[in-house]
Amino acid sequence: MSTKLTRRAAVVGGVSVLAAGASLPANAQAKPKMRFSCAFPETDMRAEAYKAFAAAMKDDIEFEPYWNNTLFKQGTELVALQRDNLELCNLAPADISKQIPAWSLLTSAYLFRNYAHLKKTFASPVGKDFIKMARDQLGIEVIRPVYFGARQVNLKPDKKINTPADMAGIKLRMPPGEFWQFLGESIGANPTPVAFAELYTALQTGTVDGQDNPLVSAKTMKFDEVTTQFVLTSHVIGYDMLAVSKKAWASLKPAQQAKLRVEADNAFDASAAKYDAVEKDTIEYFKKEGKKVYTPDQNAFRTFAQKKYVDKYGNDWPKGALEKINAIK
Repeated sequence: MSTKLTRRAAVVGGVSVLAAGASLPANAQAKPKMRFSCAFPETDMRAEAYKAFAAAMKDDIEFEPYWNNTLFKQGTELVALQRDNLELCNLAPADISKQIPAWSLLTSAYLFRNYAHLKKTFASPVGKDFIKMARDQLGIEVIRPVYFGARQVNLKPDKKINTPADMAGIKLRMPPGEFWQFLGESIGANPTPVAFAELYTALQTGTVDGQDNPLVSAKTMKFDEVTTQFVLTSHVIGYDMLAVSKKAWASLKPAQQAKLRVEADNAFDASAAKYDAVEKDTIEYFKKEGKKVYTPDQNAFRTFAQKKYVDKYGNDWPKGALEKINAIK
């Protein structure tokens, strides 16, 4: 009798051990690894925001960052998401527009007035329609915009810029891709494709005459060391999109998905406020460094740019979308 009980206990104990062992992979799967790719370096303010986001999500995902395009080249991240070779990405809206022409509206110059307008747009019905396009047509989940300041023109030549006509002949670095290149054209420049990681050297050697990025990014990358002036065109409210692959998004429970959205809002709203404050300080820093910082005729730039966009891409845009975005207060 005692022997039977002992054997039975051993069998039950063995089954318990096997069950415990079998549960380990399930527990591991509950916290998926998410590789993250971006074009900016770890010193960028956006990296701080992503780290804050990752810390808030540490119980739900394992965040594995690859800064400065060390995992995928700039412009290839979207395809990596679609092929499930990447889980998380700081995705340029221009990359989305390569596959969804309607998204070219969201890359057009002088569309968003400021961060508040940008955020309200993506939270509005028209913004949700664009996010649904990405979900349905690309198979990715676009979470929200990641703001990084207004894009400003930064030049090496000491030439006064007041209207788009003054930009004629200026070799302005723009990221590779049709829509980035057209953005350069829309402000009167001669756009030249150069990867972000190679931009400092390109400015230093004269491969390009200038670049357009938010002032904070320009300071982080020390572009002021190889340029003479900053022209406050404010032609684009700089933003990317936090995007998740379809497979990675599906691996999260509904509660985790909701938490991810909330924590993304918390991290990137705080980052946006910091950008606006630091941008003001950065202008003063550049002036003290002896750089010229001034505002050109923005109305002349706006009129020139919007006409070029409507003429070239207006037929691709959803009917009434531009007017709806303009009406958001």
